[in-house]
Amino acid sequence: MASANTSGSDEIFLCSICLDVFNSPVSTPCGHNFCRTCITKFWDEQLKYKCPLCNMLFNTRPDLRINTLLSELAAQFRTSVRVKEQLYVKPGEVPCDSCTGTQLKAVKSCLVCFMSFCQTHLEPHQRVAVLKKHRLVEPMERLEDRMCKKHDRLLELFCQTEQVCVCQFCTVTDHRSHPIVTLKEEHNMKTAQLGKIVAEVQQMIQERQKNIQEIKDTVKRSKADADREIADGVQVLTALMRCIEKCQDDLNQMVKERLKSTEKQAEDLIKELEQEIEDLTNRSSEVKQLSHTKDHLHFLQAFRSLKNPPPTRDWKTVEVRPPSYVGTLRRSLDQLEETLNMQMKKLCDAAELKRVQQYEVDVTLDPDTAHPYLILSEDGKQVHDGDEEMELPDNPKRFTEYVIVLTRQSFSSGRFYFEVQVKDKTAWYVGVARESIDRNGETLMTPETGYWTLYYDEDGFLFNDDPDVRLPLRAELQKVGVFVDYDEGLVSFYDVEARVHIYSATTCTFN
Repeated sequence: MASANTSGSDEIFLCSICLDVFNSPVSTPCGHNFCRTCITKFWDEQLKYKCPLCNMLFNTRPDLRINTLLSELAAQFRTSVRVKEQLYVKPGEVPCDSCTGTQLKAVKSCLVCFMSFCQTHLEPHQRVAVLKKHRLVEPMERLEDRMCKKHDRLLELFCQTEQVCVCQFCTVTDHRSHPIVTLKEEHNMKTAQLGKIVAEVQQMIQERQKNIQEIKDTVKRSKADADREIADGVQVLTALMRCIEKCQDDLNQMVKERLKSTEKQAEDLIKELEQEIEDLTNRSSEVKQLSHTKDHLHFLQAFRSLKNPPPTRDWKTVEVRPPSYVGTLRRSLDQLEETLNMQMKKLCDAAELKRVQQYEVDVTLDPDTAHPYLILSEDGKQVHDGDEEMELPDNPKRFTEYVIVLTRQSFSSGRFYFEVQVKDKTAWYVGVARESIDRNGETLMTPETGYWTLYYDEDGFLFNDDPDVRLPLRAELQKVGVFVDYDEGLVSFYDVEARVHIYSATTCTFN
């Protein structure tokens, strides 16, 4: 584009379509000029051929020829604009201190005048004898700051002792015995230091960005944990409410059945009483009728045929006792409490196992630690007792007394979970241990010595401690889940298939 400083008279060299200096200018029959490319593209997009300026219509598309004179003038104008633009000061360049209005860039700075000059304003320094003696240097900004206040000389050197810029005279006076280097040398050294500082700052920034990300991740995990906790809580409480509703229904049903039984007993007794009343009423009628007979013969004959009185119950010993509900509610609540406790433990265990399983890690067995009796699979996922000792190379990691194998992976922080298949095994140890445990002796396997393990054989099921913690036998136990919260000092064991918590060791010291 043409310079923003283009005068009104210079606008004759600008195309009215692209607003730039003419490029291959052509003239239309109406006498207006445009770049060949601009007018060609304009007409390509129109249904009729007209002039963009005066709107004159042409019956046919005009045959355009380059305006030679205008083309030459435009080329000269373009060159002059380019030269002017090169002379104008740009950001980062030193402006001429003598220019008024639009400043041109300086070509030299005078250390005597403390001014910078463009090529035009530098002319007196190249012509006047007195000014010729002034020292001219490459253009510099803030010249007064670059001069020694004491000697009025250019600050060209650097004193490493006092860490200040000095002139040539300073090196033979106040800084005579100090190590002196050029500004460029000191600049290079300081630049190298800056590079180191920048690297250190960048590292600090990255560390803090990492801290921010870790905090965000923690918040994100906390939110996810909170959502899961709420969901698990809703599930547990919903199940418990169903238990309470069932208990209420059972209580209502029991009370109603007792009431119904009492009502049935009363109804049967009333029917029996009504029947006896009817029988007695009939007998009373017969007796009354006979008592009114005056014929002695008929009376005596009828009296002999008078029916025996109907059998009746001794109603003095018969009573309808209302059902007693004393203790019914208490027994129902006791049963509800037992059911709720079992249900809560089951649901809480399942929810807890679900939460810890999110920390599951992939572990493989380390053959360098395996006791010589143990045989490992190639993938390091299975192990069994070979019943005889194999010849293996000595290794300080290997267990020689306890028939034990560790995993290749170890942990020194955070939380982790893994599962071990123990189905059909007649005896086993499963758990975690400190890396520093004694692998050659016969130290008791307890938390005190660095072992947190479950043990199972035909005689029982226990957590190894001093004394051992006996646990209920779980005949159907097929898979053991092991969860460790290193920072909280927690080791928990789970029956994975039954989704039941087995045992937890707390306040553990793993270091």
